[in-house]
Amino acid sequence: MKKNLEFRYEHPASRTKHHASAEPFMRLGSVIGRVTLSKTVPALIGARWLIVSPFTRGHFQSGSQTPAGISNEASPVVYDSLGAGVGQTIGFVEGREAAQPFAEPTPIDAINAALVDEIFYSPFTK
Repeated sequence: MKKNLEFRYEHPASRTKHHASAEPFMRLGSVIGRVTLSKTVPALIGARWLIVSPFTRGHFQSGSQTPAGISNEASPVVYDSLGAGVGQTIGFVEGREAAQPFAEPTPIDAINAALVDEIFYSPFTK
């Protein structure tokens, strides 16, 4: 079942401390690799980790075409329980909200929250 989700793009540098903690939001990015850990905390044994290239405003301005290349932004390592593969577009959440799905406090900075099939972007015109 496909669901239409609405995303808004906001460059991370434009977030204020108050805004980041008051209203979490999802970012989109492309999976560019995987990470294998030799040791981890017990709560994360068997977890999958992805390296994600976050989309920038330029990626969205390319319309419905798949964004090419890697963004200039830092590539976060994202916890994945949904089974995303390299080359796939995902929606991920960063910060304390990333640890919310876990019953116990877990050291996670980013989590895969959505597997994205298509992006429809229609910028506002003035």
